[in-house]
Amino acid sequence: MTADGNIDRRSYLKAVGAVGATGALAGCTGGSDGSDGNGGDGGDGGEGSDGGDGGEESGNNVINPGTAPGFPPFEFTQDGELVGFDVDLAEAAIERAGYEVGDWTEIEFDSLIPSLTQGNLDLVAAAMTITEDRQQAIAFTDPYYESDQAVLVREDGDLSPESVDDLAGAVVGAQSGTTGQDEVEALVEAGTVDADDVRQYDNYTLGVQDLENGNVDALIIDIPVAENFADSRAVTIALTIETGEVYGMGMRQDDDRLADINDALAEMQEDGTYDELVTEWFE
Repeated sequence: MTADGNIDRRSYLKAVGAVGATGALAGCTGGSDGSDGNGGDGGDGGEGSDGGDGGEESGNNVINPGTAPGFPPFEFTQDGELVGFDVDLAEAAIERAGYEVGDWTEIEFDSLIPSLTQGNLDLVAAAMTITEDRQQAIAFTDPYYESDQAVLVREDGDLSPESVDDLAGAVVGAQSGTTGQDEVEALVEAGTVDADDVRQYDNYTLGVQDLENGNVDALIIDIPVAENFADSRAVTIALTIETGEVYGMGMRQDDDRLADINDALAEMQEDGTYDELVTEWFE
C-alpha cells in the first residue's frame, strides 16, 4: 500500500465516518444473507457472552469481540497471538467507549453473524463489508475502511491479465463468502470462467499457498490484503476491480452500545489514533 493510498483512505474516513452506513454498499465479504461470509464450514460461535440486549441498562459492560483470522493485516495469528489492524482498532474503540474488552472469539467468517445474533459474541471486527443484506441481520458501525478488489497471480506464472476477460480459461479462486467470491461468480455467470475452474478457500492464506504451488491461476481478493501478500510472498497484483466497498464493525441491532462505539471511532479519527494504527499496520 502506497502512502498516497493511505492518505486517500484517511480522507475517505473523515468524509464518511459521521454519516453512517446506509444504502447498498458493495461488499468485501459478500453473500446473500446474514449467515454468508468469509468462508469455511463455520463453527459453533465459540465462547463468548451470553448475549442479551446489550447497553448499560442490561448491566453488560463487557463487549466480547469476534473475528476470523487469516486476513492480514486486518486479523491474523502471529506467534500464536491474534493480532492485526481490526484487533487493535476494536479493542481501542471498546475501551474508549468505556467498556471492557472481553474474550475474543476466533471462528470462520461465515459463522460470525450467526454467532453475533445468537449472543455468543457482541462485536464483529473482521474487515466485514457493509451490505444491504447484512443490514437486515445486524447493525454496523460507521464505515472505517474503504477497499476494492485485486486479481492476484504468481510472480513467475504465465498469466498476466490486463482485464477480467483475460481470466478466460483460468482456474480462479477466492475465499468463500467474500466479495472476491462474488466477483468470481459474476465471471462464471458471464461465461468467462467455467464453474469447474472455481476454487473456494476457508481463508486467503490457504488460497495464496495454492496460488504459489500452481494449483490455481489467480485469486480475487481485497486490495490491502493482496498488497500484504504481494509484499511477503511470490505473488503480484495484476489488476484492480473497482468495487467501492467499505468495512464496518458489526453489532446486534438492539445493542444500545453501538452509538458509544461510533463516538469512540470518531474520536480516534479526530485525535490521530486511527492514523497511528494505519501507519503501524499498512505502511
